[in-house]
Amino acid sequence: MGSVASETGITELGGVPADARLPTNYGDFRIRVFHEESTGFDHVALTLGDLTGPDPVLVRVHSECLTGDAFGSLRCDCGAQLDAAMRQIQDVGWGCLVYLRQEGRGIGLHAKIQAYNLQDRGADTMDANLLLGHPVDARDYRIASEILRAFEIDGVCLLTNNPDKVRQLGQHGIDVVETMPLVAGVGDENREYLATKIDRMGHEIGDDDLDGSQ
Repeated sequence: MGSVASETGITELGGVPADARLPTNYGDFRIRVFHEESTGFDHVALTLGDLTGPDPVLVRVHSECLTGDAFGSLRCDCGAQLDAAMRQIQDVGWGCLVYLRQEGRGIGLHAKIQAYNLQDRGADTMDANLLLGHPVDARDYRIASEILRAFEIDGVCLLTNNPDKVRQLGQHGIDVVETMPLVAGVGDENREYLATKIDRMGHEIGDDDLDGSQ
């Protein structure tokens, strides 16, 4: 396993890795924490199995969603995607889940809930951010690429529907050899949200995936 290089934006506080076993409902992972110096955020990587094989590593880069991941909100598909990604990594037997502290597509929790209020009044997920003066998507996946390199991962099979994530990781030196769609948790409460991702943000979700709840 690689160490965190000093020239990157991440470090391990005190020079000692925060790394431990993490038994979960989806298998016996290891958890490792990385500190981002510029923001003060702690990001997390969950790993399973041997990541040094010749094949691309199955990877999910997941942005924090308190409402979906912790509270089971049905407004989005985030919690369902997190569960599905961990399940797929367990099924394969090896892989890495990078969990980034980029709440609300990078605008933060407070602004995200403000955006929810605008969505309750008719705005879609893109326009709500714009009406608040925020970018549609402010996420930066440079930190994810640095975390992957800390594990000496440079070729990945990426669990994602988001072409911007693929593009950014490639720009930061991660070879996305293959992508696998991650469609989960579709229901009445988030169908319009997902349709906006397809129609206006270019997410690669088939229209057929929105036809019925999963």
